[in-house]
Amino acid sequence: MNTPINAATSVAHGSGQPSGSQARWLGQLDRGIGLLVELPAALLVLAEVGVLLVGVIWRYLLHSPIIWSDELASILFLWLAMFGSVVALRRGEHMRMTALVGMLGPRAQAFLDVLAMTAALAFLLLMAEPAYEFASEEVWVTTPALDIANSWRASALPVGIVLMISVALLRLARVGRAADVLWAALAVVTTIGAAVLAGPVFAGLGNLNLLLFFVVGVGVMVFLGLPIAFSFGLATFGYLSLATSTPAIVMVGRMDEGMSHLILLSVPLFVFLGQLIEMTGMARAMVGFLASLLGHVRGGLSYVLIGAMYLVSGISGSKAADMAAVAPVLFPEMKARGAKPGDLVALLSATGAQTETIPPSLVLITIGSVTGVSIAALFTGGLLPGIVLGVALGGLVWWRYRDEDLSHVRRASRGEIGKAFLIAMPAIALPFIIRAAVIEGVATATEVSTIGIVYAVIAGLLVYRQFDWRRIYPMLVDTAALSGAILLIIGAATGMAWALTQSGFSNTLATAMRDLPGGVPVFIAVSIVAFIILGSVLEGIPAIVLFGPLLFPIARQIGVHEVHYAMIVILAMGIGLFAPPFGVGYYAACAISRISPDEGMKPILGYLAALAVGLIVVAAFPWVSIGFLG
Repeated sequence: MNTPINAATSVAHGSGQPSGSQARWLGQLDRGIGLLVELPAALLVLAEVGVLLVGVIWRYLLHSPIIWSDELASILFLWLAMFGSVVALRRGEHMRMTALVGMLGPRAQAFLDVLAMTAALAFLLLMAEPAYEFASEEVWVTTPALDIANSWRASALPVGIVLMISVALLRLARVGRAADVLWAALAVVTTIGAAVLAGPVFAGLGNLNLLLFFVVGVGVMVFLGLPIAFSFGLATFGYLSLATSTPAIVMVGRMDEGMSHLILLSVPLFVFLGQLIEMTGMARAMVGFLASLLGHVRGGLSYVLIGAMYLVSGISGSKAADMAAVAPVLFPEMKARGAKPGDLVALLSATGAQTETIPPSLVLITIGSVTGVSIAALFTGGLLPGIVLGVALGGLVWWRYRDEDLSHVRRASRGEIGKAFLIAMPAIALPFIIRAAVIEGVATATEVSTIGIVYAVIAGLLVYRQFDWRRIYPMLVDTAALSGAILLIIGAATGMAWALTQSGFSNTLATAMRDLPGGVPVFIAVSIVAFIILGSVLEGIPAIVLFGPLLFPIARQIGVHEVHYAMIVILAMGIGLFAPPFGVGYYAACAISRISPDEGMKPILGYLAALAVGLIVVAAFPWVSIGFLG
């Protein structure tokens, strides 16, 4: 997972930066833009919750469906995605791969951060006119239920792009050294100019352009620290403009399609739900019960960590949020019992990988949106694979802590366990209510997220009496920022996937994968290796959007069940996500735990081996994934 990295704010201060009155003026302008985008973004999250909740109430309680609720939610959703993208850019929270950049010195990192922002600005400038043209043409399309011009929805694209251009310019003016900005601008302009001059050469290369733009180009940009969404966008825009005759407006249309899928409406709602669970104390209650149950056995709190991550995983939409909800509760006591910091962060990372298939994982929802696989089936199929990997991790925990000294640990009484269970019961019930509602067809993944939000609010107010109203606005803004970062990646990756498909690459790949010697076992083995690598570089959502539409039909053709294949690739990506030295999820776990990455490098090898054993079991026995589908 390329977890959000605050890269833009890491630019080193030095000569050539604004000072005095100019700096104050720029600071005031930045705060003004922040208010201009953050308040609407927060209100749009609330509006989405309200509109979808009204739709659920009218449909399931009053049996009188509101025909325009989904359409209005879809219109608001694109505006939320674009405003959230602006907030994420202003905060420096668009997802990046910084493994190589982090190895460089402060000055080199500062320049590459400026280069990343300059390249993002170039993409936005290139897309501004096509986005305006796209929105202008949508004025002739009328929405079926509300009977309004579709340009009301499509206008979110040019408005969001213009706001992001303003943010990028302001960020460069505020935190970039003048020399760095000048050299970065020169590098970007020179690269674009050289590519334009070489246009006739690209036109004659055929599908070799796919290697140049989507492998070499994307690879260089990603490893230089450019945000993933803008790396995808620049490569796709360059390919379509220089190697084909496709107008840029088509790319805008594909991005719009990718970001507007109705299933993705659940992304911001589950992100907000996860923050509510942490704020109301529900996560702490779950962990407290598990600790009272297992805290007296050798390695007991490690088992609690595995179980707690299983319960809370997938609800927040952010693996970092899942880890942040659990680690601060458990780690102090685990350290007091003699656990080594490196082992703690290694196990935390491993549990992050273990729980990637636990519904309502956003990766599962994304797979359903881009491949057409039933989300209810994915939610059902994802539960048992997580348990299999949890058992594998538990076996290693038993071995490592078999000699742990527990003479100073008091075993909780039955009364204390019962009291902890009663306290935790409303919190423990929530994940099962969410999953059962989707699996049983009571509500869609989008609708059930609103039910979860209402449940969490009621539990926080009436049961746990822990509800800080002052945190709601920052939580709404955080939700919009994370959602915008995710959705912009999906939009850019959708455009790239469309370009790959139109080039004929999908047919070539399908033929190559289908003709692999060895049949299904070799296909699955190659997929595992490929998605481990992709998981360490791209993160689950963009990798699935890019390669899901290409590989899932192949799996179906050669006889691999789609749900089984989904579990395999998700777990493989999870291992890559948390495997150092490139897995960014590992560094997120280190940051949350405040433990040096060096300390966990050796202990995590054993946990990665345990995860690999669990993945092999899941891959070898399809029943683990599809046995309960009926």
